[in-house]
Amino acid sequence: MHIGGIISSPPHRSYMSLSSAAQSPSIPDEERKVPWRDTLRVYLEPATLRMLALGFSAGLPLLLVLGTLSFRLREAGIDRTTIGYLSWVGLAYAFKWVWAPLVDRLPLPPLTTLLGRRRGWLVLSQGIVVAGLIGMALNDPRAGLHPLIWCALLVAFGSATQDIALDAFRIESAETRKQAALAAAYQTGYRLAMIWAGAGVLWVAAWAEVSGAGGYQNAAWRTAYLVMAASMAVGVLTVLLSPEPVRR
Repeated sequence: MHIGGIISSPPHRSYMSLSSAAQSPSIPDEERKVPWRDTLRVYLEPATLRMLALGFSAGLPLLLVLGTLSFRLREAGIDRTTIGYLSWVGLAYAFKWVWAPLVDRLPLPPLTTLLGRRRGWLVLSQGIVVAGLIGMALNDPRAGLHPLIWCALLVAFGSATQDIALDAFRIESAETRKQAALAAAYQTGYRLAMIWAGAGVLWVAAWAEVSGAGGYQNAAWRTAYLVMAASMAVGVLTVLLSPEPVRR
């Protein structure tokens, strides 16, 4: 088109260029499709494998202070009403939000210096769980329930504290795009631990029973709970061998 000797380009071309630019926006790198092999490879990364082991450590104590403990007490001849009251031990998990800010912000001078804040709290909480499980193993419910109940409360408190520290540890262990894989590994370990703390502990107790002796055998349950306490080594060793995550 000629206007006063000036040549101008047809207007429809500029419209076409704007339209094509609008139809093909640039795709951010994080939204591009990732090959399926790269997607699966994240489950073999050290951070993911660590969460698998730590999920096992987190899932182990729950049944040992609830369902498995109820079964043990029933075998020992404790009445159902008393066993029902013991379910209040599980409230430690419901009210862990009360001390969660302390776990998130409060340093533990000796442990924080040696291990870092997250790993320090994890080792402390795991030590509490181990101590409580050993106490539950060594106490006979027929001789008195109070020591066993206090040990169960100790396990529940330590386990709930471990959950708090583990959430922070997981979030700070990897960037956002890998959090789904870490959560999946954590849940897998958690479920495996519940199987071990349910069917596994019954198998150990049955294996440790004296053949031919009837009734409740506290020695068999002592062995079973000591094995469960030893199983916490999976989480303790994982924490000790892991680097302290960078706070994000």
